[in-house]
Amino acid sequence: MRFLIVHNTRSGFGSDGIFEFERSLVGDGDECVLRVLGADTPAADLLQDARDFDLVVCSGGDGTVASILSELSNSGIPCCVFPSGTANLLFANIGNATEPAALARACRAGTHAHVDLARISATDDDGETLDRGYLLMCGMGYDADLMRAAIPNKQAMGEAAYFVAALSNPTPPTAHFTITVDGEVHEVDGITCMVANNAMIQADIEIIPDCRMDDGVLDVIVLQAADLGGIGRTLVHGILDRSGKQLGRPSIKHLSGSHVHVHADRAMPLQVDGDVVDKTVTDYDVQVLPGAATIVVDQMSRYFADDKSQESGGR
Repeated sequence: MRFLIVHNTRSGFGSDGIFEFERSLVGDGDECVLRVLGADTPAADLLQDARDFDLVVCSGGDGTVASILSELSNSGIPCCVFPSGTANLLFANIGNATEPAALARACRAGTHAHVDLARISATDDDGETLDRGYLLMCGMGYDADLMRAAIPNKQAMGEAAYFVAALSNPTPPTAHFTITVDGEVHEVDGITCMVANNAMIQADIEIIPDCRMDDGVLDVIVLQAADLGGIGRTLVHGILDRSGKQLGRPSIKHLSGSHVHVHADRAMPLQVDGDVVDKTVTDYDVQVLPGAATIVVDQMSRYFADDKSQESGGR
């Protein structure tokens, strides 16, 4: 078999786990190519011959993985998500075994699931256009502020950097959002408006119940809490009821559909899978791409479900 590993050395804490994974992955007669994704290297440049490989391994944080899977969308090329980032929420959402050797065995077993991608387009205040795919969620307002505030401390503190950022912003400003979902207009006030392909965050807390990457829809989440106390109450509900099916989710407005347009009454920061856009925006547009990514899953994965969503064996 031929394997292509695309690895971002700048993600996370610079773990060498990818090399342990590579040793477990390759066997007699196999070929494995490792390519390093640099700061100025587009993922597309490293994936031009991806169809010549039996499997592509995406090694990095959520933003890195999203860029690779987006480049390979609807190609049918099997991809393995390897967690080399800080939070690795996409890997947690997939739910595969975390040990490098176990993940390598899953690659050899060749069981795949087809999951949705989302594509966001926006124009910032300077007129520059953003058009990219993502796997988890994008959002404008408070969540983007948290992502930006956490950047300086991520290397040293890991996930704790996000909690420190939250404590430093106890009274986030409220905005008015005009949200159009599949042609229906909704007017909502809140501190952030997110559009999620999957909405499970740290500690396996689901922001809203049953948000999956294989349902063909996007979930719009508006956090309406106006201060740290309200945010804290929502978080406590999440800790006590991680699925959200028993206690619900206070201070959250939830909508769903396949095409979402969000307009805010003021310019706000925007994040996409944890990557913060340089300039602020007032509008963004998101569409779902059903089943566009083919990912490796094992029996621990929440997407190792039924025969309709899986295929076994190499290409």
